[in-house]
Amino acid sequence: MAVSIKSVSKPCRLAQIFCVMGLGVLSACANPEPGAEYLDPYEADNRAVHEANKQLDREFVRPVAAAYGRVVPVPVQRGVSNFSNNLDTPGLMVNNLLQFDIANLARNGLRFAVNTTVGIGGLFDPASSMGISRKDTDFGQTLDVWGLAKEGNYVELPLLGPSTERDAVGKIVDAAMNPLGAVLPKATVRVGQGAWVATKLGDRNRFGNTIDSVLYDSADSYAQSRLLYLQNRRFELGQRNEADYFDPYEDIAGR
Repeated sequence: MAVSIKSVSKPCRLAQIFCVMGLGVLSACANPEPGAEYLDPYEADNRAVHEANKQLDREFVRPVAAAYGRVVPVPVQRGVSNFSNNLDTPGLMVNNLLQFDIANLARNGLRFAVNTTVGIGGLFDPASSMGISRKDTDFGQTLDVWGLAKEGNYVELPLLGPSTERDAVGKIVDAAMNPLGAVLPKATVRVGQGAWVATKLGDRNRFGNTIDSVLYDSADSYAQSRLLYLQNRRFELGQRNEADYFDPYEDIAGR
């Protein structure tokens, strides 16, 4: 398939623009003061967004996710999730490269090659059976690795939920710099986007009890969501000792 220079360069230019814009925003970010757990100067606005997200979840996402779990057979759900995760892998590899994480770049690259070929476009996950596990990363972690941006203020994003200023910028950049977006047909990109949505619905159904306990059974669901997000994210970035880590999905995973 022939790919024009224009089609390849446009997403790259967008990623560069987002990087520059993001770094400009992040230059003003700060870390919590010693002894403080977080910075949340936008709490009033964040709570309003949180309530809107809860209403959307209550009225649309949760019932649709439950219907998806009932109607779609589990093997099909697994295949959709595998396909979506496989399409995301080149984006992980870009961040591995930016972090100079050659070991995980090789691992994710081998995983992508195996699942795309033997796994029939990523519908199946033979790589995991071969011991080639997925190593998640993102542009927020890339910024953290190089010390280019501090965590910044806590924010709750519409639809996407808990985040920080650094991670919010990272999400924008990640969405723009997956190289597959430059080479795949638009129809395939749209299918991938649909698979991503379906995967999120499957996750909402799979972890439904835990998510419901945070959103609907907590005395203060906003504070609970903020605590869990920051605690888990800092653990992912190596900022907390493992003994301080709490996994909200521990009971589900059976560990």
